[in-house]
Amino acid sequence: MQHRVIASPVLAGLVALGLLASAGAQATMYRYTDENGQLVIGNTIPQEATKRGYEILSDNGRVVKTIPRALTAEEIAAREAARQAEEERQRQLEAQQELDRQLLKRFSHPDQAIRALRRKIQEMNSLIQLKRGNINVISGQLDNEQSRAADMERAGRAIPEATLEKIRRLEAQIREVEREISAQQQDIESVRKAYEEDVLRLEEITGDKRTIPLNPESENPDPETTEGAQ
Repeated sequence: MQHRVIASPVLAGLVALGLLASAGAQATMYRYTDENGQLVIGNTIPQEATKRGYEILSDNGRVVKTIPRALTAEEIAAREAARQAEEERQRQLEAQQELDRQLLKRFSHPDQAIRALRRKIQEMNSLIQLKRGNINVISGQLDNEQSRAADMERAGRAIPEATLEKIRRLEAQIREVEREISAQQQDIESVRKAYEEDVLRLEEITGDKRTIPLNPESENPDPETTEGAQ
């Protein structure tokens, strides 16, 4: 024998009312600003209003979550520019830290860098003096050839092409050595500047100050440069 369950209309109504009450208790509420700038609270939010930002409220009106407004194109561009700038700043910082590590491998104190600078400049000035000695030798040879050529002219004799060619070759050699000396002097200034930057950086990262002059007047200068300055 089968038994049929007949639902009471009253019971069904109570169940439905309870479900609605439960759904209402769990309904999400939103607080947002409409297109007129008015604050609105409701269980739905227009799509356009979400761009202005809104708040999600609990059933007792407390803020559960705040959704910020959408950024403008200008703000997005500015944020991206700031991000790239920070990445570049970090890259430069890491590069400088690596340079500092390499510098500290070479020198542990600013005075060490200054002494190395003096040795380097002394070596380069010595090379310049050798080149000036070469110029003196070549100039002597040139004087001899020009004197011979002058004697020939005074005697009414034609100057051989070989003699003229040798004079031109000697003059070209002098010009070439002079260019080398000029380049060497520029190299000295570049080296001096680089070492001076190293000294200043060492003072900063080690906290130690140099105890010997960076550019002492007693440093051996290039004699001809000194004479030219006078």
